[in-house]
Amino acid sequence: MKVLLSLSIKSLWNRRFSVALTVFSISISVLLLLGVEEIRTQTRDSFTQTISGTDLIVGARSGPVQLLLYSVFHIGDATNNISWSSYQEINRHPSVAWSVPISLGDSHRGFRVMGTSSDYFHHYRYAREGRLAFQAGKPFADLYDAVIGVEVADALSYKLNEKIILAHGLGQVSFAKHEDKPFRVVGILVRTGTPVDKTVLISLEGIEAIHIDWQQGTMPQPGQQVSADQARNMQLQPKAITAFMLGLKSKIATFQLQRSINEYAAEPLSAILPGVALQQLWSMLITVETALLVISACVALAGLLGLTSALLTSLNERRREMAILRSVGSRPWHIFSLLVAESGIIALAGCCFGILWLYIGIIFLSPVLQSAWGMSLTITMPDSFECIVVAVIVASSVLISTIPAWLAYRQALNDGMMPRL
Repeated sequence: MKVLLSLSIKSLWNRRFSVALTVFSISISVLLLLGVEEIRTQTRDSFTQTISGTDLIVGARSGPVQLLLYSVFHIGDATNNISWSSYQEINRHPSVAWSVPISLGDSHRGFRVMGTSSDYFHHYRYAREGRLAFQAGKPFADLYDAVIGVEVADALSYKLNEKIILAHGLGQVSFAKHEDKPFRVVGILVRTGTPVDKTVLISLEGIEAIHIDWQQGTMPQPGQQVSADQARNMQLQPKAITAFMLGLKSKIATFQLQRSINEYAAEPLSAILPGVALQQLWSMLITVETALLVISACVALAGLLGLTSALLTSLNERRREMAILRSVGSRPWHIFSLLVAESGIIALAGCCFGILWLYIGIIFLSPVLQSAWGMSLTITMPDSFECIVVAVIVASSVLISTIPAWLAYRQALNDGMMPRL
C-alpha cells in the first residue's frame, strides 16, 4: 500500500501541470459548495440571533415578514404609523410586562436613526440572553443625546462628544438636514453582530424635537423655525410611532393578546411572533437556497467529470508506462489501484484547497460583508456537512475513476510497447 501511494504521488508529480488544473477545478467546486452552505447557515444564525426575549412586535397592518424586516432589521419601510394613544392603551394591558416603542424614518450619513425610550437598553436581547453594553459612554439622557452602534463609530471615526447632524429620510445623501438641532454622541455600544451596530439611537422626544417645526415632511418656512432651545420647552410627546416590542408576564397570554391586537378596533394593527415570522422568511428563501446548492452541486459534478476526462485523456499517453509496469511484475490490479489512488489523491487535494480558500475568503470578506450588509461570518471547525461533502467528492472521484482504471486493467502486456507507424 505504501509503495502504491508513493508511486501514485510520483506519477502525479510527473504530470503536475495538468494535475494542478484538475485540482484547481475541484477546489473551486468545493469552495462554491461549502461557501454557499456556510453563508446560508451563518446568515440564518445571524438573523435568528438578532432578537430574543421579545414576545410580540406590533406595527401597522402589514405582512409578518415586512413588519419584522423594517422593525428589527431596518430593511424597507413601514406601511403606516401607530398612534401614540393606541400604543399607550395596549401598553396598559394586564398581560404586558414591558414595552419598547420604535420610531424610524431619519438617517445619518446612510445609517438609520431610531427613536426609542431608555427601556430599549434594558429589554432588548440578542443571541438568546445577550444584553446591550457600552464600550464607551452611557445611554442618552438629554434631549439631544445620541448613542451609536460600533459600525457607525468605526465607519465615521466618531468618538464621544462628537456633534452629529441628522437628516430627514433614509438616503445616503440628504438635502433635508436637521442642522439647527445637532446631537451629541454620549455612548458607543459594544459590537452585537445585529442591525444595532449600524444604528443611531436617540430618544422619542429627540425625534419630535427635530420635526416639531416641519409640516408634512417639508422643511419649515423662514420665520417659522423652532430653535433647539425653544424645543426644550415645548410639548414633545410623540403623536405616532413606527412599531413597538412587547414582553409579556406569561407566555400563555401571547396568542390571546396577539389576537386582541390583530382585531384592534381603533386602527388596523398587526402583532407578530418574531420566531414565527423568521420561519416564514426562511420558507420564502428556501427556493433560492436550494437553487444555489443545486448550482454548486452541478459545479462539483463538472469538476469530477473534468477529473474523469483528464484521466481518460492521459490514459492513451500512459499506455507505455502501464506496459512497463506490467513488464516489471505489476499485476493488472496494481494498475487499476494506481489510477484509483491517483484519482482519490487529486480529489482529496482539491477538497483541502477548497476548504483552505473558503477560510481565507471568510477572513478577507467578513469585514466587507459586515460593513455592507451586517452579515457576520466567522471561521468554525469543519462540521458534519463539510465532512460529508469531502467524503462524497472523494468517493465519487474514486468511483468515476474506475472507468479509466478498468480500461487500463484490460491493457495487454505488449500494448504500448510496439511502435506505431
